[in-house]
Amino acid sequence: MTYKNFKVETDADGIALVTWDIPGRSMNVLDQRSGEEMAAIVKQLNEDAAIKGVVITSAKEAFCAGADLAMLEGMNRAYADALKSKGEEAANQALFDRCRELSQTLRNIETGGKPWVAAINGLALGGGFEVTLACHYRVAADSPKNAVGLPEIKIGLFPGGGGTQRVPRLVATQDALQILLKGDNINVAKAKTMNLVNAVVPAADLIKTAKDWIKNGGKAVQPWDDKGFKLPGGPVYSKAGMMVFPPANAIYRRETFDNYPAARAIMSCVYEGLQLPMDAALRVESRYFSKILRSKEAAAMIRSLFVSMQDLNKGARRPPSVPPTSVKKLAVIGAGFMGASVGFVSAQAGIDVVLIDRDQASADKGKGHAKGQVDAAVAKGRMKADAGEAILARITPTADYNALKDCDLVIEAVFEDRKVKAETYAKAAPLLKDGAIFASNTSTLPINSLAEEWKDQSKFIGIHFFSPVEKMMLVEIIVGKNTGDVALATALDYVRQIRKTPIVVNDSRGFFANRCVLRFTAEGLEMLMEGVPPAMIENAAKMAGMPVGPLSLSDEVALDLVLKIMKATEADLGANAIDQSQKKLLVEMVEKQGRFGRKNGKGFYEYPEKGTKGSKRLWPDLAGLQTKKLDPDTLDVEELKQRFLVVQAVEAARTVEDNVITDPREADVGSILGFGFAPFTGGTLSYIDFMGTKNFVDLCHKLQGKYGARFQPPKLLIEMAAKGETFYGRFPPKKQAAIAAA
Repeated sequence: MTYKNFKVETDADGIALVTWDIPGRSMNVLDQRSGEEMAAIVKQLNEDAAIKGVVITSAKEAFCAGADLAMLEGMNRAYADALKSKGEEAANQALFDRCRELSQTLRNIETGGKPWVAAINGLALGGGFEVTLACHYRVAADSPKNAVGLPEIKIGLFPGGGGTQRVPRLVATQDALQILLKGDNINVAKAKTMNLVNAVVPAADLIKTAKDWIKNGGKAVQPWDDKGFKLPGGPVYSKAGMMVFPPANAIYRRETFDNYPAARAIMSCVYEGLQLPMDAALRVESRYFSKILRSKEAAAMIRSLFVSMQDLNKGARRPPSVPPTSVKKLAVIGAGFMGASVGFVSAQAGIDVVLIDRDQASADKGKGHAKGQVDAAVAKGRMKADAGEAILARITPTADYNALKDCDLVIEAVFEDRKVKAETYAKAAPLLKDGAIFASNTSTLPINSLAEEWKDQSKFIGIHFFSPVEKMMLVEIIVGKNTGDVALATALDYVRQIRKTPIVVNDSRGFFANRCVLRFTAEGLEMLMEGVPPAMIENAAKMAGMPVGPLSLSDEVALDLVLKIMKATEADLGANAIDQSQKKLLVEMVEKQGRFGRKNGKGFYEYPEKGTKGSKRLWPDLAGLQTKKLDPDTLDVEELKQRFLVVQAVEAARTVEDNVITDPREADVGSILGFGFAPFTGGTLSYIDFMGTKNFVDLCHKLQGKYGARFQPPKLLIEMAAKGETFYGRFPPKKQAAIAAA
């Protein structure tokens, strides 16, 4: 029998080699066709008496990247159709049966009586790793790039092909929960020490080693199907088990605040499944999986954190008329913390970097930041010394602006002051080569006003990085009214070169990310002035799904910078453009108390001195700045949580009305990657869509009546609510063919 996605060859020893190779794809995925063919292959080989054993591998660089999420979305659509046409019971049964297909195929591998070996030649993630776990032996090619893992939790799902049952039967329960709940990749060397992989061998020996195991009497029975099997972590209701599950439940609550149904399902699957025989345990897993698959959290996270992010990374917003570009040499003007970091990540990506500052010592200090990053990575074993030296060799610090002459792209990262920037532009402009693109890393100043200092505004664009640049994956590309397609294409191609995710926004004060996140921090200040206890403010924000509280985030941004932005806004737009009571609070903190935030060790929090142990804590005298104090027992925690999310989401809606955001994917991906907006919602606009526009507008009006105009929904949102529209329905993302550089 021939298959489209697999090749089956049998050698003289009766060992079948199953090679996975989906035509036209760079990586194998578990799609509908692969699942059906795998089921047929398992049945064929198990029934063939001439077959002594089976080795499954891949013809591609990776073994398998996991399940095809488009297939999962299709399963949800089929469920919705069945719900309408056949009713809830029939729809639920059909989805459950569909979710069971892979699980049953993999169970047939391990109970079919033939020894199966997984020859893992590259990455084996998600459903791909679950295929290997069902095999009786796993041998992996020795390479630092090779890894296994179950990352489904990162998109609101969990392993539904037996992963929640096989992993805790191979490793201690505590370790299994870490693997399942974190979703991190595990290199094959570590996987071997954890018993997730049985052998690691040179790539050239991979298939031979797999076949030799079969020829040497490899057993076609999984450990958990042996009568004497004992769980590596002990029974659930044992002393060892009771040392795992109660604290694990507490940690789960602390880390997720029960916002992630998939994480809760993982806990339940492991807890319930370990008390059952494997077949019953797999049915439990499938029931939970079919439930989670149709949750709004999974739908939102799959759309934003996989589909939309993939689209943006592939150049969904790139002008198709511009040929692919590549930045070979980059100049960064301003070698401070931000500029030095931009230079470092660019050099990491293989780009030659000129780091320019007012004097050689300042430029050298900027390169010193890169050396610190390299030294730390080498010390932790994350980078080889020669690779680090190559990165540093690509960075040239200088005070000479003549170094700009052969650069393809110049990024200005000087002090956030119009006068300083204008002086920089005047020095740089005459030295640029023809066709060079100039970008500002401004975080707040409108690009249109900065571009007035530039002769050819078509070559001027904003490229806004987020701090710390080395860790933050988002880059906001700001298009001015005169920015040309070449500048936009160059900026997008550059962001792709440095392996970050771009969003394209039109010019506006604060652009998209800062407009929204400043609403979050401002809401924290509002609560502080209302008399809400500071600790309650911080905890409510984290319970809502934000990574840190607004007071902590204000400290990270720097209180003196927040005050400076506030004063600049007031100078440009007048006193009514800012909240005067918040300005008064920040003046007290910054100018009278000398509290600038983390950078000087004191802000809303107090920080331990560098080199000393301890953790930050809220400033004990902060409550003394509150003119009134509310009794925490009288406060509605749910409403506090809503305020934090709604105030950001309504601002995101305003950015759509203002034509700053023109594609809902960018608001959602940008809000999650840029400032950590509750990932389980799918982002700021998905938060509105999944709540229902009418319900969201009603909530806005309720909060507006209690707390003021900042919650007032824009006219666009009111109009959409009246028509029952969603953002993804009214502003459907444009489908664009892959660009030549893809």
